Amino acid sequence: MDIKNLKVGLSYNDVLLVPRRSRVESRKAVHTESMLAQGINLKIPLISANMDTVTEANMAIAIAREGGLGIIHRFMGVASEVAEVRKVKRAEAYIIDRPYSIGKDATISEAREIMQSHGVSGLLVTDRTNKLLGILSDRDIRFIGNEEEPVSKAMTPRTRLITASPGIAMDRALKIMDSNRLEKLPIVDKGNVVKGLITSKDLYRRMHSDKYAKDKKGRLLVGASIGIKGDYIERAEALADAEADILVLDVAHGHTDGVIKAIREVKKSLPGMKLMAGNVATAEGFEDLAAAGADCVKVGIGPGAACTTRRVTGAGMPQLTAILDCSEAARKLKISLIADGGIKNSGDITKSLAAGASAIMIGSLFAGTDESPGYFIRRDGAKFKAYRGMASFGANISRKKMDKIEIDPQEVFDIVPEGVESSVPYIGSMKEVVYQLIGGVRSGMSYCGASDLEELRRNAKFIMLTESAAKESYEKLKQY
Repeated sequence: MDIKNLKVGLSYNDVLLVPRRSRVESRKAVHTESMLAQGINLKIPLISANMDTVTEANMAIAIAREGGLGIIHRFMGVASEVAEVRKVKRAEAYIIDRPYSIGKDATISEAREIMQSHGVSGLLVTDRTNKLLGILSDRDIRFIGNEEEPVSKAMTPRTRLITASPGIAMDRALKIMDSNRLEKLPIVDKGNVVKGLITSKDLYRRMHSDKYAKDKKGRLLVGASIGIKGDYIERAEALADAEADILVLDVAHGHTDGVIKAIREVKKSLPGMKLMAGNVATAEGFEDLAAAGADCVKVGIGPGAACTTRRVTGAGMPQLTAILDCSEAARKLKISLIADGGIKNSGDITKSLAAGASAIMIGSLFAGTDESPGYFIRRDGAKFKAYRGMASFGANISRKKMDKIEIDPQEVFDIVPEGVESSVPYIGSMKEVVYQLIGGVRSGMSYCGASDLEELRRNAKFIMLTESAAKESYEKLKQY
């Protein structure tokens, strides 16, 4: 080992961005758009982490409405993960391609259960050939006492329904729904076969959705996570069928033969699917995953709030240095770099973007929001939400179950966790968190004289801090 040439490793707190002459008049004039992969563009460079206490459909919908991207975690059955993806895809669609339906002989009780489980206010009533028979809304069954009555007794029949043909323009649909005071407009072909559904709520949102991160059909963007063992190809294919925009294949140490092999197999099975892979911490690792077929690569080993890899294994790379090293490979290969972990505030995001990241993956800062799936905890009168690292003991067990690996009781003692299970303070709406983070990023970019992310990377100059300079920067009075 050559100890004479040991490299200096820098974290976010070790540097500041040097203020530059700026032509930016206001942070409102700063643009944060970023390309994640070919055909996938974000309005803000933020991604909610594929952690089971951070991202399911509610989080993915909320962050996509702010212009970012949510990655559904994989610690659930394939069907459940597919269902989460579909919830996101249905949330803002102008025309719902696969509206929920029910048969006319089903009971009111069954209809209520379907509405509640899918979070919808109505169902199309169809026959076995998918021909439209009527519509059942929650208002139709609100005061029905006999739960065993058939749906046909409560539905609005086909003869009283106004429908539209496939390919109807949005403005035409709006006029029909407005003039007839409709909440739902079924789309049927000449044979009365259901081809879709338009709702007034979706139309309204579509008209006010300029900042949303959307696919080519106007639906919200969403990603989904897969592993490298067990049913990962089956899972990948099912998620692709559900129209996930990008798959995320990541493990704690992504620069391995197993990950490279899995990337190749996924791309062979699904050549058109965009794939994010990681995690790595070196330019060599970045290049190897890109060469295997990854469309973007996650960088970060050990910086996360719930990650203990560095303490447990002694391995890792300070996050800013990892990003700076990998950004050279990213520029050369024209592959996006996703910085994963270590973000404590908006200033860290600005530094990461300036160092070469195209987007930032966030876990703990989003875990305490209303939209995260973590359960609530009350402690000494304060409110918290559960949060755990995906290399923690509990996550290890969950992962083995999802990968259909039989757990030998003796093997439980052999698990060496590289993450913790804890809680984070409840902080309210994710929208408010994103507003503060992106506001700080825009201000930081204006200090660098940058109106967009490309200009930020060109203009950025870092200065390394001494210990006393770091204290001057970060150790502020919390109260008088």
